[in-house]
Amino acid sequence: MGSHWAGLEETLGALPSLLFCKMLRFLKRPLVVTADINLNLVALTGLGLLTRLWQLSYPRAVVFDEVYYGQYISFYMKRIFFLDDSGPPFGHMLLALGGYLGGFDGNFLWNRIGAEYSSNVPVWSLRLLPALAGALSVPVSYQIVLELHFSHCTAMGAALLMLIENALITQSRLMLLESLLIFFNLLAVLSYLKFFNSQKHSPFSPHWWLWLMLTGVSCSCAVGIKYMGIFTYLLVVSIAAVHAWNLIGDQTLSNICVFGHLIARAVALLVIPVFLYLLFFYVHLMLLYRSGPHDQIMSSAFQASLEGGLARITQGQPLEVAFGSQVTLRNVFGKPLPCWLHSHKNTYPMIYENGRGSSHQQQVTCYPFKDINNWWIIKDPGRHQLVVNNPPRPVRHGDIVQLVHGMTTRLLNTHDVAAPLSPHSQEVSCYIDYNISMPAQNLWKLDIVNRESSQDTWKTILSEVRFVHVNTSAVLKLSGAHLPDWGFRQLEVVGEKSRGHHESMVWNVEEHRYGKSQEQKERELELHSPTQVDISRNLSFMARFSELQWKMLTLKNEDSEHKYSSTPLEWVTLDTNIAYWLHPRTSAQIHLLGNIVIWTSASLATVAYTLLFFWYLLRRRRSICDLPEDAWSHWVLAGALCTGGWAINYLPFFLMERMLFLYHYLPALTFQILLLPIILQHVSDHLCRSQIQKNIFSALVVAWYSSACHVSNMLRPLTYGDTSLSPGELRALRWKDSWDILIRKY
Repeated sequence: MGSHWAGLEETLGALPSLLFCKMLRFLKRPLVVTADINLNLVALTGLGLLTRLWQLSYPRAVVFDEVYYGQYISFYMKRIFFLDDSGPPFGHMLLALGGYLGGFDGNFLWNRIGAEYSSNVPVWSLRLLPALAGALSVPVSYQIVLELHFSHCTAMGAALLMLIENALITQSRLMLLESLLIFFNLLAVLSYLKFFNSQKHSPFSPHWWLWLMLTGVSCSCAVGIKYMGIFTYLLVVSIAAVHAWNLIGDQTLSNICVFGHLIARAVALLVIPVFLYLLFFYVHLMLLYRSGPHDQIMSSAFQASLEGGLARITQGQPLEVAFGSQVTLRNVFGKPLPCWLHSHKNTYPMIYENGRGSSHQQQVTCYPFKDINNWWIIKDPGRHQLVVNNPPRPVRHGDIVQLVHGMTTRLLNTHDVAAPLSPHSQEVSCYIDYNISMPAQNLWKLDIVNRESSQDTWKTILSEVRFVHVNTSAVLKLSGAHLPDWGFRQLEVVGEKSRGHHESMVWNVEEHRYGKSQEQKERELELHSPTQVDISRNLSFMARFSELQWKMLTLKNEDSEHKYSSTPLEWVTLDTNIAYWLHPRTSAQIHLLGNIVIWTSASLATVAYTLLFFWYLLRRRRSICDLPEDAWSHWVLAGALCTGGWAINYLPFFLMERMLFLYHYLPALTFQILLLPIILQHVSDHLCRSQIQKNIFSALVVAWYSSACHVSNMLRPLTYGDTSLSPGELRALRWKDSWDILIRKY
């Protein structure tokens, strides 16, 4: 035992000297770091940056849709809430990030295209992120083709086509979202291909996990920029599902290993995108906490959660509505306009224009502005008092109430008389006793739609309620029709007997106070005074997210016809262009106009791939394999990504009922551009039988690419807008009669 400890002590004592000797040996050798640098990739990145960042601040004026996105950037800078139905907020936040980095204070009036930017607007910074995304799309395209197992020459061809395509250059040099969308689309595809190719050699390695997770992140970023991003997301998920299905059938893998693969894919491609999508909205709502011009589109509860605006009025109002409460009732549906239940002293006309008669009772409407005549008193039918007891007696689900109009003290009423504009529904009025055998029918049953139990109390802002007429079972409803001049163009309110449920039948209390004055004159003074603040309420993030998401998906702007709108069929043949900007004094101008050689060739490549694919498929069915198995699998995967990417980003536009523009085609075009050099390599490798044929075909490809470069250079003045052309030169660029090239008349 003693000898053992002695040996250990001797070893420990010698340890410092051993380490010193090793350090001496290390210092005698040179420190060498090796790096594998792809110069092609470096050159493409440099060229991409050059073409996209060159004179990025020019023109220093609002260009086309910058007038649209610039307003939202200003809202971000001032923390003002807004609603944009064109897509989720991530893209807007990226543009706003550029403004933040440039020190933009949000003070600029984005009111017209062509307006000169003031000195406080950091134009270069605002356009920087879209330009970087457009530049990086070039090397990403190169890597995608390499990961599809095609040659470096083919990959260079795809990247160079992306580099010189005029429409892609134009769109990426402005404060717009398409270049950001395209970049994340391509990054998602590249990440998945790198993950898929590492699957065979190093599954579950850090490299494997990195690319799998980056696939999910890129997909969620694409969807977060524009709803169009979901097309590429579905494409990637579909291909991943096919590969996962093949993985399940791999008998060399254990059940636990297969299960691990499936869980990893589910987390990366389903869970992470959902989490990030929610995160985008969370940051969006955290930044935009102030009331703004879009508030009225949202519910009362949402408005009350914002700083200023309605929150200053409603924050801390009594929570529970009681008998004797004074309230304003807002229609939850709010279409065509947000409005409040309203009445005034005017009556319905005795005879309408179509000859029908009315009850000649006091008009009840829905009014889209704050007004003293929007106030109503919740009355207990068994009591004459119009004040709140002490303690207050709350109104509960199922209670029978009367609604007394605050300024005229007449009761809300409906009866078996046809409504003015909706004869299938009942007229709603405030009852006037004309002593003509038309008794009052003014009892309403309270139905709390979003109740948690049958004993729920009616709550300010939070409760969504229906008023069901006791005598006829009709439900108080906003029809949405505008009354004629005798109704002051206000919105019609009716009693609807249909049993279906619709948001137009649902109301909520927005402003609320406990009534204290019994005399009418004192009550009118009370209604004119501001509401009192007692307590505060806030919506949860998920409640705000759900409402905002629903509004974004269902809100439809009344789109008028635009001069530069176009149909999907016009995009393929480039029959249309968009004039983005015209110099105020010279003929210099910017157009969204594609390289016609590239667009036509890309469409032909898509047709060629489709025909070749089905030809090979038919021959393989007859056991004739024109391509080796590896080449065939690469061919199929390239087609699934490129042709599938084009189809899924293009064909859905034929089903959309919205105004469309040429830039909607750009994500689909990028997938076609990736396919084009792949088709050329396939023809050279597999269809050219002799060396002479290959040489001739190579010469034709060089000539074709030279023509694409020539066209790109010819259209350069319209791409960058930095050159003033003569009327003759502009007419020479009008290669199609449908192209709208602007020529000044001096």
